[in-house]
Parts: sequence; C-alpha cells; structure tokens
Amino acid sequence: MNDPRPPYLRIVADIERRIAEGELRPGDPVPTTRAIMSEWGVAMATATKALAALKQAGAIESTSRVGAVVAPRRLPARSAGGLERDRLVRAAMEIVDADGLAALSMRAVAAKLGVATMTLYRHLDARAELTQLIADAAFAEIEYPEPPPGWRSHLRVAAQLQWGAYHRHPWLPRLVSITRPVALPGLLAYGQWTLRALDDLGLDPGTRLHVYGTLVNFVRGTAINIESEAGAELDTGLTSKQWVKARLPFEGALIARITEPGAELDLESLFAFGLERLLDGLATVIAPRDLRR
Repeated sequence: MNDPRPPYLRIVADIERRIAEGELRPGDPVPTTRAIMSEWGVAMATATKALAALKQAGAIESTSRVGAVVAPRRLPARSAGGLERDRLVRAAMEIVDADGLAALSMRAVAAKLGVATMTLYRHLDARAELTQLIADAAFAEIEYPEPPPGWRSHLRVAAQLQWGAYHRHPWLPRLVSITRPVALPGLLAYGQWTLRALDDLGLDPGTRLHVYGTLVNFVRGTAINIESEAGAELDTGLTSKQWVKARLPFEGALIARITEPGAELDLESLFAFGLERLLDGLATVIAPRDLRR
C-alpha cells in the first residue's frame, strides 16, 4: 500500500522510529541532507524540509561541530499530558514482576496506562532507559537500618538487603552491572550505605571499590538463579529440595558419587554459606587494618 503522506513526513516518521527504538540515541548525528537525498531518493528541498520538521518537533538539535544530532530527552516530573514519572515506572515494574523482562515494551506500558505509545517515546530514550529506571526504583524500595558495628556485620546486612530486593524482583539481577554502573538515586543510595562499612579502615580507593564490587557481584551472581528456580518450581510444583528427593530413587547411585544422598543444598543455604566465606576472604584484606567483626 502506498503511503499517502508527503515524502518529507515519511522521512520524519522513519527517523523518529529510529530514535524511538534506540537505533539513534541522544547525541548521535542524524542523516545529513545529502544522506537523506541518497537514502530516500528525494530532492534537497524535501530533505531540508524533513530536517526542519524534526528540529521543530524537538527530536533533533544543531551543534557547532557535528551538525544535527538527536536531542536529549528526559521525562519530567509531570508531562504535558499529565503522565507522572512514578506512575510510568510503577506500571513497567508491574509488567515485569508478572511476566518477566521479555514482556516489557513501550507498547505494553502505554497499554497499561491507557495512553498512546508515542506519548512515552517523547520522554524516554526507548526501552533501555526504562529498564534503568525500574532497576533504580527496585533499589529505592530498600529501607536501610542503622548500620551494625563492625565492617563484617555491616557488609552482611548490605548483602542481605540486596538479596531481599532480588527476591522481590527476580528480574533485577539481569539489570545490575558491576563494570558499567548507572548513577541513579536508588542505586547510589545502596552504594553509599554499603561503603560506609569501609570508612576509617585505611583502605585505598581502589581496594574499597573492589571490596564493594566483589560483594555486589557475589549476591547478584547467586540471585541470577532466583528467577529460573521460581519458574522450575512453577512448572514442576516442587521446591528444589522436593525435586532432589523425588529423583533419589532413580539417581541416588549417581548422586552418591558426589555426596551423601541426604545432603541438601538450596539457594538460601548457598547464599548464606557463600556470603560467610566471602567475608572470610575479605578479612584477609581488611582485618590487618581493623580487627572488628
């Protein structure tokens, strides 16, 4: 079917789609007039008109060195349409809590809120920014107690708080990066509270950061299994312990090659055991400077 829109509007729509889907991100150069002429087979006047329309809509902006680039877009406290930021993020979290990250899309959030999909695209850098916002909101739910005395007790509580967040939102571990962290309020609050455990211990900045990253990565790595375990339990109707017991009549001899058939292991025991061994290891770095536990 032929598109009835004028050629310049078809070009505008295509470039806006690339921006919405993240193919073009804020700060990226947009096609030049000559590139548009070549790609869409239009005259210079049409290409110029398309770029002017994008600029007028706020989708692109001009820079002195690069030329036209994708304009930065951020969701304010309340948009012109009355769409609250917290409401948008909460709707997205409800979707992924119910159906997992694969179910998250701008279209799904818009449908849940009863608004047009493009209403969201005007304020977000597509799905990638939305996943950052829901991860930050999940960490923002954490209620921090008064830190217990001693670095070890403090880090233990920090790990347990993070573990609890992953249980509330099993999709969350997949959105947490140790090497590419995002500086958002909820995530920063967790980092600041946790790092207080290492104050006045004489650790250099690099060691402090590695202690923090090691702790976060251990909890996150173990928690990756929460989502798959929940799915397996839903599919089989059995907890991991019940599943192992059910397999003993068939695989007991094979299990006996590794351990006693009655020995048990689940995510909670693995987390608790691993955390204490991790803290034992960190003590070799920290204890020479501070003997508190």
